[in-house]
Amino acid sequence: MRILYGVQGTGNGHLARARSLLPALRNENIEVDCLLSGRDRSDFFDMAAFGEFQCVQGFTLVVENGTLNFGATLRRNSLWSFCKDVKAFQLDRYDLVISDFEPVTAWAARLKRKTCIGISHQNAFHYPVPKVEGYTASRLLMRYFAPVDVALGFHWHHFNQPLLPPLIEPHASRSAITNKILVYMGFEALEDICAFLQPFTDFQFFVFAKVAAGEDRGHIHIRPLSHAEFHQHLEDSSGVISNAGFELASECLALGKKLLVKPISGQFEQLSNALALQALQRATVIESLDQTALAQWLQLSIHVPIHYPDVGKAIAGWLRRGQQETVPELAAALWDDLTLAYHYDENFGNKIVPGLVV
Repeated sequence: MRILYGVQGTGNGHLARARSLLPALRNENIEVDCLLSGRDRSDFFDMAAFGEFQCVQGFTLVVENGTLNFGATLRRNSLWSFCKDVKAFQLDRYDLVISDFEPVTAWAARLKRKTCIGISHQNAFHYPVPKVEGYTASRLLMRYFAPVDVALGFHWHHFNQPLLPPLIEPHASRSAITNKILVYMGFEALEDICAFLQPFTDFQFFVFAKVAAGEDRGHIHIRPLSHAEFHQHLEDSSGVISNAGFELASECLALGKKLLVKPISGQFEQLSNALALQALQRATVIESLDQTALAQWLQLSIHVPIHYPDVGKAIAGWLRRGQQETVPELAAALWDDLTLAYHYDENFGNKIVPGLVV
């Protein structure tokens, strides 16, 4: 079996999910070619797991100082270039296409009538999961951005829907250092982050950012982006400060890290993620770099880890068997043996409560 695997490269969450699934696919003797889009090839890092991947422009979002810039997003993306890439792509040698919210592979499969299986967190929003109200355009974009024939959606809780648990990489079990905090806020200005953290000198903050070299500013340690080093620090930190992307939050839940998130303003998915984390009582949400909320959050103890199953292995086996089980059957099997170390408040509503410390 040979698969074309399309991965959305805006941010690092889709890439992290692919790093977990690719070894599982190869363990099933499935040949995989990867196509990445959404950023320049030079902006990808630590890509050995992807092999000789292809890179095309695709579509991307432009975020400035933590806020989605719709105008700049429209100006940066070229519909003509996108259509050219879709039309030119050849799929004859592939048995099927996988798309992790990657539009070029998804639309090429639709055009060439090749079966496309979508695996993404975005697919979870086709179901009644926690969502903020409004954002009609974003909801439509999420549904039609990368159309697929079969959709696998991931979320932190099943919400009584045919969703799969998070697909994450395995991590080493290491004792948490009480005053060590990992910071990754890729959509915030670095100097704003440092000013936010500066007063809290009793803590050691490791801030990963797009910088050429590391720098130590007393208790604030700035590090360049690195997959391996980032996860080493993640494993022994007591908490994580980030935007509200799905994949890093999933790793935090699995490892029992306390979580402080600032969702990107105007970004439906991140706002809904923040809402879901509050409904599960697993994160403190802030709307701005609020030092009062940070001071309260830093005093929290760590959470109980959630032992999610090996979702990558399950998906790879399901693909190798020719998708014999239905998606609801696949999802149910994965949740059946999982004890959820949190409580879901079904009556939480559809509005984020900023500064609610949990």
